[in-house]
Amino acid sequence: MYWLRYLLKEPYHSLRTQTNREFMKLLFQYGNSPRHKLTNVAFGGYQLKVPDVMSFLWQHKEIFADEFYHFESTNPEPVIFDCGANVGMSVLYFKKLFPKAKITAFEAEPEIASLLDYNLKANAVENVNVIEKAVWIDEGGVLFGSESADSSSIYSTSEKKKIPSVRLKDFLLYESQIDFLKIDIEGAEKEVLHDCRHALGHVKNLFVEFHSYLGHPQGLANIIQIFEENDFRYFIDTNQHRLQPFTNHRYRDNDVMDLQLNIFGWRE
Repeated sequence: MYWLRYLLKEPYHSLRTQTNREFMKLLFQYGNSPRHKLTNVAFGGYQLKVPDVMSFLWQHKEIFADEFYHFESTNPEPVIFDCGANVGMSVLYFKKLFPKAKITAFEAEPEIASLLDYNLKANAVENVNVIEKAVWIDEGGVLFGSESADSSSIYSTSEKKKIPSVRLKDFLLYESQIDFLKIDIEGAEKEVLHDCRHALGHVKNLFVEFHSYLGHPQGLANIIQIFEENDFRYFIDTNQHRLQPFTNHRYRDNDVMDLQLNIFGWRE
């Protein structure tokens, strides 16, 4: 009966929980929507404006259905830094998990930041400090290429403009304890983590979405070294299942990246 379990594995996982069933419902409801068009969406009592429905769907899959950011804390008001908050899906999840959480949400892309602010107000989400600047290694600004949806980055091939920045290290050092630090900043994680490598001792949970851009050093070993230097146990999830990797060098046929993966770090 192994063949039957193999065939039914994906359908079973797609329907086994309420949030997975919700994702399937959203997929049927919005899956045929046009890409890169401002759209009103709704789920779980939330109402949001999103710039790209497909990005929203996969954010829901990772954040609400698969619960990538789930963590436990004895602190009823955990301190959370959300670097790369996008339109607010992660903030909504953190607030669902810990309604009294103290969240600082950073978003670099001005148009996305305005949607983040709108979505939080529309859903009456409070006690969130939104910083509409790029997380970086200084406050001198950074050249940033704007893309549609969630692809804007310092490595973008589109025309770049200088946007305001903040030094993440300064924010980390200001807090006595950070319960969760999420870093999803489209390639800038290498420079930012290097700058913060001696300021992570009071971070209890660390999530990093790692990006490797074609034509640039990959640098994954340096990221892992920072996790180990700071005594994090970690798990790496590529979620790629790439076939023929010796000849297929692109990340999901991406034109600019050859690797993307998630690194989950925690203290025992």
